[in-house]
Amino acid sequence: MTLVQIHEHGLPATSERIGTREFLELTGLTEATLLELVRMEWIVPSTTAQQEFLFVRMDVLRGRKYRRLCADFELSPVAGVIIVDLLERIDHLEERLRGLSNRI
Repeated sequence: MTLVQIHEHGLPATSERIGTREFLELTGLTEATLLELVRMEWIVPSTTAQQEFLFVRMDVLRGRKYRRLCADFELSPVAGVIIVDLLERIDHLEERLRGLSNRI
């Protein structure tokens, strides 16, 4: 993962955000698909002063899952987004359920 310098209030700070090229390499998505996901606001990257996208690790994980599901099941972009969102909700609810079960 590439470290990017983000300047805030004149002070440099390191970030674990990655640029578009590395994001595409890590996810296997095409640039057109990425732009569609950004347009749909499913992936909401940060932007640099030069208007370049910066992505976080979770974006990469979501992008990979999206690409695999769409490829394996020949899904439309919207269907892929919906399914990944539902899978994430299931994961979140299972975590909450485990937490509640541990309290009992």
